[in-house]
Amino acid sequence: MIPPFDEESARRKVRAAQDAWNTRDPHRVAAAYTVDSLWRNRSEFITGRAEIVAFLTRKWEREHRYALRKSLWAWSADKIAVRFQYEWHDDGGRWWRSYGNENWEFAANGLMRRREASINDLGITEAERRIDPDSTDDLPPA
Repeated sequence: MIPPFDEESARRKVRAAQDAWNTRDPHRVAAAYTVDSLWRNRSEFITGRAEIVAFLTRKWEREHRYALRKSLWAWSADKIAVRFQYEWHDDGGRWWRSYGNENWEFAANGLMRRREASINDLGITEAERRIDPDSTDDLPPA
């Protein structure tokens, strides 16, 4: 899917991103970004695919049973905004739900050249989990 986006292609782009991130394969995810892509993830600034792979490798080494859901918030010709939730547990077995918003900007070839993510974490019990890692259901309510 390449810009310019309409609602249908923006939704497909969001779903493709969700599916890729749920593989927890840093190389597969990084392939969707330009080689010089710029990220802000929380308070961390990342430049380029190699740094993306390193970041995602560290992320998924500590975020076990990661399961993500994204939904389209808004779009324009070459930009998409999403909201998301993901659940995971840490090395101590404590569960978390992470909420956030992302702003994406795309190059003409459809690769993402900029990603800005604002994320907050909420400690939850395992019984409070809402995201089934084996399901592809839509984003649960906030």
